[in-house]
Amino acid sequence: MYHPHTIFMKTETILRQRLICVAVLDQSDDAVPLAESLLAGGMSTMEVTFRTAAAADSIARIRKNLPAVSVGAGTLLTAEQVQRAVDAGAQFGVSPGLNEAVLAAACKNRMPFFPGVMTPTEVGRALELGWKHLKFFPAEAAGGVAMLKALAGPLAHTGVKFVPTGGIRAANLPDYLALPQVAAIGGSWMAERKLIAEKAWAKITALTAEAMKIIARTKS
Repeated sequence: MYHPHTIFMKTETILRQRLICVAVLDQSDDAVPLAESLLAGGMSTMEVTFRTAAAADSIARIRKNLPAVSVGAGTLLTAEQVQRAVDAGAQFGVSPGLNEAVLAAACKNRMPFFPGVMTPTEVGRALELGWKHLKFFPAEAAGGVAMLKALAGPLAHTGVKFVPTGGIRAANLPDYLALPQVAAIGGSWMAERKLIAEKAWAKITALTAEAMKIIARTKS
């Protein structure tokens, strides 16, 4: 049995802003300009996915140059990737599924982590292993808000919180934020791969600012 309970406080801090930008970086030279663009729009939490060779270096550059940004590593599929992410300075980790070897590596490194779940069985196993902050993925394809409401019924007493990711945009962001079992949202629409490739930093800042205004309205 793993015991990630001691890193829950860090996890709550990471999720406080209620929105995490999920970014795919093909070139590490784009990492700092992207993080600066998000920060200019009011967002200080981002996830760099390990889908490209530039991921680890991108994380290291952001940590070195922008201490105000909390940067994590996503799409972590192996324990080796978890270690590479930690070595690069990642402050949290995310996986698309529930891989117990990955969770063991995260726990060993005292890394706040959000394992991916989609079914009640996966949620149950994650809870059994001690993890209560879970990525719900792929959110829209898996039933979205309606599915999260259905899961909440039999699981609300467990204290489980979800970070839905996949198919969420500004238009449906308020629907997810309204759910008490949703701790935060993972989204890529404000910094899509194409926008990064085009170095459309002003556009990314504008989309980020729009999203942060939506979040501010849900808190008021």
